[in-house]
Amino acid sequence: MRGKIMFLGGMAVGFVLGARAGREAYEELVVWGRKIVDHPTVQEAAGVAQAQANRFYSESRDKLGQSKLGETFSGNGQRRSPAAADDPFAGTPVTGRATDSSGGMR
Repeated sequence: MRGKIMFLGGMAVGFVLGARAGREAYEELVVWGRKIVDHPTVQEAAGVAQAQANRFYSESRDKLGQSKLGETFSGNGQRRSPAAADDPFAGTPVTGRATDSSGGMR
């Protein structure tokens, strides 16, 4: 309970201080943030991270496509129908079917 009260008190203090700082301080923070994001070193690091993410995605997609799980799913995300060899019940005789009281299938 004490932690919740301290948290709410901290939020109240932050709200009051933020309201007093006003729009001018907010705009200053936005300008400062844009300078950081637009810095060439940050842009270079973002490009490297994006290239690595793309490479990882491509490699993972290729490996999944070559796996048994990847073969189960077609390229459009829909499951293909299993072949007889994939069906664990292939060749098992059907002994009877459940019917409802009207004689129809359930």
